[in-house]
Amino acid sequence: MTKSQYAASGVDIDAGNRALELMKDSVRATYTEAVLAGIGSFGGLFDVSSLKQMDHPVLVASTDGVGTKVKFAASYGRFRGIGHDIVNHCINDILVQGAKPLFFMDYFATSRLNPEQTAEVVTGIAEACQEANMALLGGETAEMPGVYQPNEFDVAGTIVGVLERNEILPRPTIQEGDLLIGLTSSGPHTNGYSLIRKTLENTSLDPALVDTLLAPHRSYFNLLYPQLSKVKALVHITGGGFIENVPRLLPENLNAVIHRNAWQIPSIWNLIQQKGNISTEEMYRVFNMGIGMLAIVDKSRADDFQAAISEPTFVIGELVKGQQKVVLN
Repeated sequence: MTKSQYAASGVDIDAGNRALELMKDSVRATYTEAVLAGIGSFGGLFDVSSLKQMDHPVLVASTDGVGTKVKFAASYGRFRGIGHDIVNHCINDILVQGAKPLFFMDYFATSRLNPEQTAEVVTGIAEACQEANMALLGGETAEMPGVYQPNEFDVAGTIVGVLERNEILPRPTIQEGDLLIGLTSSGPHTNGYSLIRKTLENTSLDPALVDTLLAPHRSYFNLLYPQLSKVKALVHITGGGFIENVPRLLPENLNAVIHRNAWQIPSIWNLIQQKGNISTEEMYRVFNMGIGMLAIVDKSRADDFQAAISEPTFVIGELVKGQQKVVLN
């Protein structure tokens, strides 16, 4: 058989077909009756006739990536968790506006396609979609030698969700005295890995520490969506940490005071701060410090909200008069 010139240039169509074969069952397991066309189609088709039952449906869309966590994961041969990372990050980003996920689209690019590794990532994506009852409607796998370094890859995704217009978060009732209630993270989630890698590059990492650093970004959807009527706003603590993310939800005349002793900060953050000689201000500007999601709740409803959440939560601060800033206390 004549060798394919395209394969000789670094792009192997057969490897792509093999990857598709390995992942197709996982992808199809996410399909609901709303999926009219998925794998193999030029475009995914999703039946939205159910939205007619809503009073004023609003679509919410978001696109994101996993960042340099992919490089860290690849160095340890951990691929499936990266799939959970990209889906759950996107789910949380639209959850803070009050949306329920409808479908997800993924993009996987690498220097040279390894079908088994690619299928691991996409299988992780499909698993996370299933947990949120969301269809993995389609995606793209790209092999781009010369653009990516050998053995490196990147993954990104787009999510589309829906909510009623009159239920969009944040609510206009945010006021002085509202409490900040934190929910724990599963680890660094998907932000700060360039600094983590630089800080720990000369440190021998034991398996437990690697597990902590590569724990998938958790989704807060199933936990929080049934309780959205009790909150005024949600804040996803991602890139930018507390310092950059919390002000995005604040009125111009309020500050958020964060009490750093209100929760037990996981030891991983102490290690990174000490090894990297990083200031406390920068730690809270880059990392989630063990809190992955914040709910802004009226003081009178805080006990009710916390009682409705099936895991420990922490009152970590409150809103006071100010200039739309975060104050670490």
